[in-house]
Amino acid sequence: MTDYGQEQEMEIEALEAILMDEFKEVHSSESGLNTSKRCFQITISPQDDDTDESTDIPVQLGLVFCHTEKYPDEPPLLNVKSLRGIQTDDLKTLKEKLEQEASENLGMAMVYTLVTSAKEWLSERYSQDASNEDIENEEAAKDDVIVPHGEPVTVETFLAWRERFEAELALERAKLMPESALTAPKEKKLTGRLWYESGKAKGAIAVDEGSDVEDEEEIDFDDDDFEDDEEDMLEHYLAEKSDSSHSSRKAA
Repeated sequence: MTDYGQEQEMEIEALEAILMDEFKEVHSSESGLNTSKRCFQITISPQDDDTDESTDIPVQLGLVFCHTEKYPDEPPLLNVKSLRGIQTDDLKTLKEKLEQEASENLGMAMVYTLVTSAKEWLSERYSQDASNEDIENEEAAKDDVIVPHGEPVTVETFLAWRERFEAELALERAKLMPESALTAPKEKKLTGRLWYESGKAKGAIAVDEGSDVEDEEEIDFDDDDFEDDEEDMLEHYLAEKSDSSHSSRKAA
């Protein structure tokens, strides 16, 4: 005749020796099992099969069991609860799995076998989630990389940009000039150098130094004769800039 009590005590002693701090007795009211007999809880974490050590995955399971009267010829009472980070649906799935394995191992001490199975299941379930999360993080990091767009900068494109920039700068400066100077006919506009070389500058100096004549020759600007908009001024500047550049190249 099988001494079920003795077999159960021997299994408990073996589990205490193997699991040490991970094994403890709990009150039946805390077990979640419908029994008044002695209940025990085993703390389980995922395991790395290569190193046989617990990983840093932040999940932890409590496997609670209680020997029935004829254990191991009948399955133990089992319950699983999350100690950290395990979802309710996963607990239900794992409990069904362990109950099925208990039915398949009748006639032999099976608690440690169930502990090993639960540890492997946690490793597969949550290590896979961790790997998927790492992949998602890597993909997100790739998406955050800024890829430069646009035309590559060359000497030609830079020079063209610089001429455009200088033209726009000149246009902005022109906006600060008197309106009469901007709207004067092109043929009457003289640069400082041309005005000086024309002799008008000398004549003006002579008048200032040699006579008391107060009347000075005035140039009549008719606003209707010519009117430059911003685009005309910009194109005119770029044309002069281009001519100047060609002249410099020929001289070289």
